[in-house]
Amino acid sequence: MGFVTPLDKVDFEPLIHSCHNFYRFVTPLDKVDFEPLIHSCHNFYSWRYSSGDWFHNKTPQLQFVGRQNVSLSIDAEKTSEADLLKALIEAKIHLDPLGFILTGYTSYGDTSSIPGHYVLFWELMVKEGNNMKELDPKIMVECCSRMEESLDYIYRLLRKENAIAPLEIRVVKQGTFDALMDYYVSQGTSMSQYKAPSCIRSKEAIKILDSRVIGKFLSQKTPM
Repeated sequence: MGFVTPLDKVDFEPLIHSCHNFYRFVTPLDKVDFEPLIHSCHNFYSWRYSSGDWFHNKTPQLQFVGRQNVSLSIDAEKTSEADLLKALIEAKIHLDPLGFILTGYTSYGDTSSIPGHYVLFWELMVKEGNNMKELDPKIMVECCSRMEESLDYIYRLLRKENAIAPLEIRVVKQGTFDALMDYYVSQGTSMSQYKAPSCIRSKEAIKILDSRVIGKFLSQKTPM
């Protein structure tokens, strides 16, 4: 891969792309923050560029950062692990008055139907004891909506355009994330270094989670 021409010697017009539209920028490049993406036959490589401060002899100074930490993506949105965790913290506030503790979670982008949607697996424990109380469907639906409202502008825009379907939370029975760990360890992951992934892509891992689902809930609001 050889990208050696200074960007100020290249004529190009940045575009934002979704599956449905191209959006044209009209702001001068030295007035915006953007992230050029360069593609080889095997990988995407990205550079972070910040306006003004990073110029040297009128040539933008670029920092190689590799691929961004994207956990979930259905359309043009990119939801990182940090974005997901922030939304999760906002949503689980609704569980506290009910006496539930969130003990494990993971997610995946379900594209088996069109449009696709985010799926969150939650394992819950009751504070007072080991017996699972009955979940309040209204509260769980509100958790779904709160998560969507906490995600970024691009996600919410695509939800309004019906390019992404409503977010779903699937509650799994206790011990499910232990079974998930057992699976990954059986595949060669070190138990001492294992950390439950925030996003999964393994079909077998998804089957393990789905086989232990005790409740499914969908957001019923379009996020603002």
